[in-house]
Amino acid sequence: MGNSTSSTWGKPAAAPLNQIQETISDNCVVIYSKTSCSYCNMAKKLFHNMNINYKVVELGLLEYGSQFQEALAKMTGERTVPRIFVNGTFIGGATDTHRLHQEGKLLPLVHQCYLKKSKKHFGDSV
Repeated sequence: MGNSTSSTWGKPAAAPLNQIQETISDNCVVIYSKTSCSYCNMAKKLFHNMNINYKVVELGLLEYGSQFQEALAKMTGERTVPRIFVNGTFIGGATDTHRLHQEGKLLPLVHQCYLKKSKKHFGDSV
């Protein structure tokens, strides 16, 4: 299954916001998570079961995880995890993500990102 976990980030100060923005722009689906969080596991399982590649950033494993969580709170309005981004946009937590899936809106958001990235890659090679 195509997911990856980041636990090696260790830069302090302004770096969390920059790293968050870079990760979100480089990946179609990003889940900011904590390993002990049942809602985080539920969200990861949803994407896994949908066979969608996603990037996981486990905040509890980061040296500066609390600074990352503060930066996410400033970006999204809440400190809770998971914080889920699809196609560069914050879509909410686990409950919000499940609701989008049940409404048939989650997969189109993901596909839109993959189409955009494939066009970008195609354009780079022409």
